Amino acid sequence: MPARVILDNDFAGDPDGLFQLAHHVLCRAVSIPLIIGSHLPGGFSRGNEAREGEARAREVLSIMGLDKAHTVIAGAPAPIGARASWKPGEASAAIVREAMREDAQGPLIYAAGAGLTDLALAWLSEPRIGRRIRLVWIGGRPHHGLGHPGAKAEETEFNFSIDPVAAQVIFNESDIEIWQVPADVYSQMLFSNAELEELAATGPLGAYLKAKVDALPDMLAKIPGAPVLPASDVYVLGDSPLVTLTALLPPMRPDTTSSRYVVMPTPRLLDDGGYAPRAGGRPMRVYTQIDAGITFRDMMARFRIAARRAA
Repeated sequence: MPARVILDNDFAGDPDGLFQLAHHVLCRAVSIPLIIGSHLPGGFSRGNEAREGEARAREVLSIMGLDKAHTVIAGAPAPIGARASWKPGEASAAIVREAMREDAQGPLIYAAGAGLTDLALAWLSEPRIGRRIRLVWIGGRPHHGLGHPGAKAEETEFNFSIDPVAAQVIFNESDIEIWQVPADVYSQMLFSNAELEELAATGPLGAYLKAKVDALPDMLAKIPGAPVLPASDVYVLGDSPLVTLTALLPPMRPDTTSSRYVVMPTPRLLDDGGYAPRAGGRPMRVYTQIDAGITFRDMMARFRIAARRAA
């Protein structure tokens, strides 16, 4: 049976999540019962990005003619303020309902390309979901000894910074199985500007996605303290491993055979995003390399096929 994959991303932020969304919904090997637009971290947020993310996801699905095919909702509007003060919401309740279904077939995977607020709220509301769900998370610092030589293991990672408390709940308290794609690995997912030009020529979806990338410098310029993007011939589609690790699996051995990972005890996640070894932690996967070749070849092929069918 195909895996059920809940998609959770900050669709109003970096547009890499929009590429991942459009790619994911075209994959036949998964079913997608729920799509959640999540919030951004405080320094980047105006307080309404979850609703904007929901709207942006609906926009992409409408361009693809799939707006009636999926359930899209907004996640929590803000991070969990403190471990002792949390409040469930519409998205966390929907996650619990899906995880606790007795009539569903196939494993349930939570594919998160941003913070972990709504998954943490769901687990706090109903801890029994822990053994019914697997998290694939784009986020977290590099692990010492695993990152490439230029990885900056001391920097605060963006997706962790969205909701540190939520990430700590998932790592330190829950029993949810984690497949992690840390910063040094998702930053390897380079897509060239020339490929973006080719994508834009495939049809309305490609043109829309390229326009969102082109608009990124202006969006960042409106955020106090945001970095100025230097000229570059590539863009990082850092959320695309969510597709690779859930949908692009070979039939005879449905596992992530073309990507590389290590298995380790889940470490304790510290307040600053660092890791403290924990010998008794449940096993987790930390990916060290993602098969970008199959990911982007498949994405471009699916977008071209979808454009031809829509013409």
